[in-house]
Amino acid sequence: MVPRPLLQPLVPRLRRLLPGLAMSSATGSFSLQQPLNYRGGARLQPADGGQVEEVYEPATGRVIAKLLCSGEKEVDLAVQSAKAAFKVWSQMSGMERCRVLLEAARIIREQRDEIATLETINNGKSIFEARADIDVSWQCLEYYAGLAGSLAGEHIQLPGGSFGYTRREPLGVCAGIGAWNYPFQIACWKAAPALACGNAMVFKPSPFTPISVVRLAEIFTQAGMPKGLFNVVQGGVATGQFLCHHPDVAKISFTGSVPTGVKIMEMAAKGIKPVTLELGGKSPLIIFSDCALENAVNGALMANFLTQGEVCCNGTRVFVERKILDTFTKEVVKRTQKIKVGDPLLEDTRMGALINRPHLDRVQNFIKQAKEQGAQVLCGGDLYVPDDPKLKNGFYMRPCVLGNCTDDMTCVKEEIFGPVMSILPFDTEEEVVERANNTKFGLAGGVFTRDIQKAHRVVAALNAGMCFINNYNVSPVELPFGGYKASGFGRENGRAAIEYYSQLKTVCVEMGDVESVF
Repeated sequence: MVPRPLLQPLVPRLRRLLPGLAMSSATGSFSLQQPLNYRGGARLQPADGGQVEEVYEPATGRVIAKLLCSGEKEVDLAVQSAKAAFKVWSQMSGMERCRVLLEAARIIREQRDEIATLETINNGKSIFEARADIDVSWQCLEYYAGLAGSLAGEHIQLPGGSFGYTRREPLGVCAGIGAWNYPFQIACWKAAPALACGNAMVFKPSPFTPISVVRLAEIFTQAGMPKGLFNVVQGGVATGQFLCHHPDVAKISFTGSVPTGVKIMEMAAKGIKPVTLELGGKSPLIIFSDCALENAVNGALMANFLTQGEVCCNGTRVFVERKILDTFTKEVVKRTQKIKVGDPLLEDTRMGALINRPHLDRVQNFIKQAKEQGAQVLCGGDLYVPDDPKLKNGFYMRPCVLGNCTDDMTCVKEEIFGPVMSILPFDTEEEVVERANNTKFGLAGGVFTRDIQKAHRVVAALNAGMCFINNYNVSPVELPFGGYKASGFGRENGRAAIEYYSQLKTVCVEMGDVESVF
């Protein structure tokens, strides 16, 4: 454990990042008076709106900032600012954009600890995890910086010396709408490919976690991007609607719930705008009896308890071959009971606080309903109150493992989005594949087995966009990420994302005379 005095050197660096900040790095002392909108290269209050949302520190339950929601006028100003910057950015070469993205990645890497601390304070996840998120963020920028200079069309030879070629062109102003579980990382996942392709972006983070994305906008400006290229508007549903309906927004990328994704798709359809939807999941994790048991247990913990279980691709339906059900369950319960819950800024904490009180209550209701339907709570599931008095109003619970589960239970069918693992036995490969696919979701899936042929056979049969073999929740930026069915469509990360942030123009060149049929 790192004692509090060792965290104090972060204080002056955080004050440099946020000049209006009044805080120490200790949990429970953060407050922010700075504006949370970013437009034209500066923080500012929205031009209209007026609705105020309170922003919480999950670890303590304290209000740490007041969020002014952006109205239609502010959204329009942000889009127009992005539109003006787009004219400059889109005319730069890929190598020029590459250098700016690399500089932004360098700044993020240099400020990793400070940004991670902001993320932890606003999101509630452990500082250990937050640092990993920031690493993924700068790696994402570096990856797309590398691709920016390689974006190209192709030349096609036609008869008689004629030829054609294609141009890959940016879309214009893209709207990014982020989620609260990975605020900074999701913003980078959306911004990096969009900017590499020559687009501008207006980003709306979740009103629960508005703080760190504004820092990203400042970093982009510091790195040399045209002012206004990446703007931030804050707010809830109404702000998002203004952004989606805006006639100058060319594309919408959304991460969040299925119901909200449906509404965004409806709004985009009215403007014939392409969308990328990264939605919910209820992913299967299949544990065969020939697995390496310790590795499978590690995988199950990674698949369920990262970020307090608030991860869309989590493998929360853990199917275990009956031969090893008791052994596997016993080991998972033992390991789960050892997970340290508490102050997320302490180095040895592995599970922090859930995002807010309503969400904590929702997760608790799922556990209550599971018990009523016959599931057995093998460990955890209860509220947790840390010994530190300043944490007594935080949103904590102990990670939960449910046994005696069946496929028809609500806890098995619905996305809980909390630290709740459901264990289900199976007997045959054919049976478990059919049960694994029996869901409206299709975001992810995992298989643990020493039989590599079986592993590839099973993942080929899974109706899921992101599959893992003998690991889980590993998402390198080089690999596309996205789902099937109600889990959305489009892809983030990898070369695939370029397709969703650019458009293809075909040019046909005739080298002879036009042969008229008239």
